[in-house]
Amino acid sequence: HFADLQHRGPTRVSVDVCGYPLSIFFIVVNEFCERFSYYGMRAVLVLYFRYFLKWDDDLATSIYHTFIALCYLTPILGAIVADSWLGKFKTIVYLSIVYTVGQVVMAVSAIHDITDTDRDGTPDNMTFHVAMSMVGLFLIALGTGGIKPCVAAFGGDQFEDHQEKQRSTFFSIFYLSINAGSLLSTVITPILRGQECGIHSQQKCYPLAFGVPAALMVVALIVFIMGSGMYNKTAPKGNIMLEVCKCIGFAIKNRFRHRSKTFPKREHWMDWAHEKYDKLLVAQVKMVLKVLFLYIPLPMFWTLFDQQGSRWTLQATTMDGNFVRTVNPILILALVPIMDSLVYPLIKKCHLNFTPLKRMTVGMLIAALAFVAAALLQLQIDVSIYSIYTHTYTPPPHIHIVYIHIHPPPTHTYSIYTHTPPPHTYIYGGASCLYSKELGFGSAFTLVIPSTFNIGIPDCWQAIQVVEDIKPNTIHMGWQIPQYFLMTAGEVVFSVTGLEFSYSQAPSNMKSVLQAGWLFTVAVGNIIVLIVAEAAQLPDQWAEYILFASLLAVVCIVFAVMSYFYTYTDPAEIEAQFSQPEHEPEEKKRDRVEMERKDSDCSKSSKGSDKKKRDSVVEQHNQDVKQSKM
Repeated sequence: HFADLQHRGPTRVSVDVCGYPLSIFFIVVNEFCERFSYYGMRAVLVLYFRYFLKWDDDLATSIYHTFIALCYLTPILGAIVADSWLGKFKTIVYLSIVYTVGQVVMAVSAIHDITDTDRDGTPDNMTFHVAMSMVGLFLIALGTGGIKPCVAAFGGDQFEDHQEKQRSTFFSIFYLSINAGSLLSTVITPILRGQECGIHSQQKCYPLAFGVPAALMVVALIVFIMGSGMYNKTAPKGNIMLEVCKCIGFAIKNRFRHRSKTFPKREHWMDWAHEKYDKLLVAQVKMVLKVLFLYIPLPMFWTLFDQQGSRWTLQATTMDGNFVRTVNPILILALVPIMDSLVYPLIKKCHLNFTPLKRMTVGMLIAALAFVAAALLQLQIDVSIYSIYTHTYTPPPHIHIVYIHIHPPPTHTYSIYTHTPPPHTYIYGGASCLYSKELGFGSAFTLVIPSTFNIGIPDCWQAIQVVEDIKPNTIHMGWQIPQYFLMTAGEVVFSVTGLEFSYSQAPSNMKSVLQAGWLFTVAVGNIIVLIVAEAAQLPDQWAEYILFASLLAVVCIVFAVMSYFYTYTDPAEIEAQFSQPEHEPEEKKRDRVEMERKDSDCSKSSKGSDKKKRDSVVEQHNQDVKQSKM
């Protein structure tokens, strides 16, 4: 039922349902559709690179992680635009339009019939498809990253001050919608890709796999705009990130200008910003920088985590079965309540001081173990693939065709895919014979065409004799579950705890700054994948897995040492110290006058008794400031 209906201004109608603003319904549905669109497209992206664009594993992995990195760099831009210029609502709408166009362009780029002039099932102008896909991915990265910092915050803006409980429940539902969209999309999109479609020839249906996420993004945009009349749209008030950057820049510049030993040292280098900025702002920036320093080792975790969508997906294509990458979102939904309601309380009862930073350290170690498990599995896959052939053998399915007393032999066209190739067509004297066979990865066959082969009769393919030289790879995809379980457990312990830690240590008005810093670590992590993969050039995939696991283990030790020396703070308590009335303008004025005096004295290179007198004045001034701070 409608709890109340009230009009606030000429353009907004606020409707509450059971104590909740009705406007949050549109925001939650928008987030579900947007996350379905993003994760659905991403679920088959590396396969599109590998099997449609015909890129090798290394190039497909590099472009994939470049795209992910861009998705986590653009949130900084989105936050600045929303807070300083357009506001959250307009930023979400405009960038969602860009996002939708990108998804549509991506779907069009996957239509092979556009450039398949000879109708053989293979695009004749691959440059067109590559260019279209890159444009589409850039627009998607700009859209999804730009709205990422805005949607959740815009949802929080819909609640009044007395609705703190409802606001907390909203964020839980919001997080649930993210995981629900991710789970459904990672199940449905690979199934859509597995269908065959096309005008002139039937191929794996990447247009459908990309088209459905595009349609969901259109729905997300429409639903969000439908609630426009009910939203509380706060005007942009200036971006705190820009203010923080200016404050830090001034402190560095001021410290550099007064680097001479004649100027007294200050307790913290950010104290050099006191001449221009409020003491409260400087204290808040100090707290932010303290947490950001701990973020330095964190990108290595994301380096391993985001390879689930690249290297691990490519590993799955070398295995048997039709196992789809849905384990991660399922395990997240299961492990988060288990950790919160069972594991952490049990550890607390054992009187173990399992602090947030210790949890994050354990999460990084678990992620490293996940890559050790992936390396062990890769060794078994390699043994299966190379059991007969030498290491120079290329793993995809192999077919050897033998013609017996047929002159000239018939021409044939064939494209090899991992599991279900297109039909094999023989053309001879204007007649054709269609032959198709399911292939397992790593298998090899010899097709024997006898001299009695008659290409013109129906069911001519039955005369072709098939000899299986190498059996398909029998290692099932289900063996990837242990590494997915370890990685997801590491994510829950590391990521969820990291966000909670960052929120608790952030000043009240700078939580968005730390959120942007957290997202930036994800982007840097994906860039590290590109650097390490290109620099290492290891011949075996299992060795690369061990390399990444070792790097994370080393970084984990560094993070543990940094955490040991970290002192937890209460931002609210520190901010409360500055709520007492102080004569801040007078102190600023004294500091500024004294600095100008020092600059003038240094330029005149004065010495002697005047210098001693000034030093005495400065010392007295510093004592006064210290007493004021205390």
